[in-house]
Amino acid sequence: FWLKPSASDFVAACEFLPTANARKRRTSMAVTKEEDVQMMLVCKTHLGTRNCDYRMKRYVFRRTVDGIHIIHLGKTWEKIMVAARVICAIENPSDIIVASQRPYGSRAVLKFSQYTGALAMAGRWMPGTLTNQITTKYLEPRLLIVTDPRTDAQALKEASYANIPVLALCDTDSPLENVDIAIPANNKGKESIALLYWLLAREVQYLRGTLSRTAGWDIMVDSFFWRDP
Repeated sequence: FWLKPSASDFVAACEFLPTANARKRRTSMAVTKEEDVQMMLVCKTHLGTRNCDYRMKRYVFRRTVDGIHIIHLGKTWEKIMVAARVICAIENPSDIIVASQRPYGSRAVLKFSQYTGALAMAGRWMPGTLTNQITTKYLEPRLLIVTDPRTDAQALKEASYANIPVLALCDTDSPLENVDIAIPANNKGKESIALLYWLLAREVQYLRGTLSRTAGWDIMVDSFFWRDP
């Protein structure tokens, strides 16, 4: 026999249905993802190298005729979103170090720190920054972000000694030792590095509430590009 549902049953059922705001948010995120992936294609973020580390195989979409590995940009975007949430989980932004020994990443790192409040270390990494307490430049961060695990190997090694989680932009040939969160992307090109830091800075500001998702960010990616002095 059929029982007529009560008002309370109807309310309980509605709780499981997505609200209009949630649906709107999901739609805007989908549109944002599409636009971001298009920007990544323009900045050649999908182009990997001829070599591929076995731990980076999961992020490779396919291989071209001339042997270059193509990175799956959907996974890159998802990893940027994860990384932004990790950055937001740290209460004090100055407890985050963003390092780049690669010249192409130096301007992007400085701009990223300007908009997120992180501590930028562009150029040469001073050995002992995270391990030698005697030095005046000794730091105890809660998160380390590096542009390339190979060029920033010294920073990675020190972070592993000090038990500091590491977030890295990793190409297909990057070693993943001591890297906790890898963002698969082209970390050789200046446009690609700049775009990744721009996307990360924008998402961090969205999550912190300093920027509205509907309004968008008026800062252009160009300001993150490395310029030859």
